[in-house]
Amino acid sequence: MEPSMVYDVVIVGAGPAGLTAGIYARSKMMSTLILESGKVGGQLVALYPEKGIHNYPGFETVQARKLSDKLYAQAESMECDIRENEKVEDIIDGDQKIIVKTAKGEYETMSVIIAIGMGDFIPRKMGSPGEDELTGKGIDYILPQKEDLVGKRVVMFGGGNSAIEMALIADSVTDTTIVHRRPEFRADEMNVKNLNESNVRRIMNATVKSFNGKDRLESITLEQDGKEMTIPADLAVINIGITADLGILKRWGLDLTENGLIKVGVDMSTNRNGIFACGDVVDYPGKYKQIITGCGEAATACLMAYKFVKKPYWA
Repeated sequence: MEPSMVYDVVIVGAGPAGLTAGIYARSKMMSTLILESGKVGGQLVALYPEKGIHNYPGFETVQARKLSDKLYAQAESMECDIRENEKVEDIIDGDQKIIVKTAKGEYETMSVIIAIGMGDFIPRKMGSPGEDELTGKGIDYILPQKEDLVGKRVVMFGGGNSAIEMALIADSVTDTTIVHRRPEFRADEMNVKNLNESNVRRIMNATVKSFNGKDRLESITLEQDGKEMTIPADLAVINIGITADLGILKRWGLDLTENGLIKVGVDMSTNRNGIFACGDVVDYPGKYKQIITGCGEAATACLMAYKFVKKPYWA
């Protein structure tokens, strides 16, 4: 694409919401550029590529990586211009256009859809002794591929859906324990039921005193009800949430909610003219962070961008 081209829409972020926005934009024949700071797929590939997703309509179960691959292939087949490893640094108002700046160049566009999820997120650490020293040596924040788990004693930390789903994947091939600091899980009831019917050992109301081992993780010391216990472990997978890095939103001049997310109207509009947003990065009363809601919001954001740019007679 020649540098002088003015896009109808630039989409920032290529997770499920950004890719869906691209698919809808191309169905309206809008010239579409998708810029992704890392790899296409967002949290699906960065946090839990092996996880089975059970609540995405039309698939009884689909592996996160496969769902990402399908969305990517669909967006490419519709001729979205998708660029990985190109982080957006600024979004400024030009003369009747918007200018999107990255380290690699500037792009002129008539509208922008922001779909950056949780930004350049990093998995949250427990902050326990031994954690930093043994990261990559038996402590991980993503579940390795199933075949790499065989014969290992796996201990999963967390109480949400992904922690339970990862524990169930590990349980299908090896000896697995899940540790949660509260007395009950905050996951969907179906996942808790599946966990209760599995062979996964559960240790509730427990916190980590230390991760132990010289060159590799050997055991984990826990505290439960004031008592200490040490359990053997070859692999600890920590899934206690992510720390979002969304500081860039302020630089882009967007109104944020008290949660630090983009404040949007029911039409996914932001306070800036021609800029819309969707997915995990937006906030409004009743917001539910799910792949399907991000995709639904993307369709709305795209329709509004289309009306803004093309001004059809019915808009």
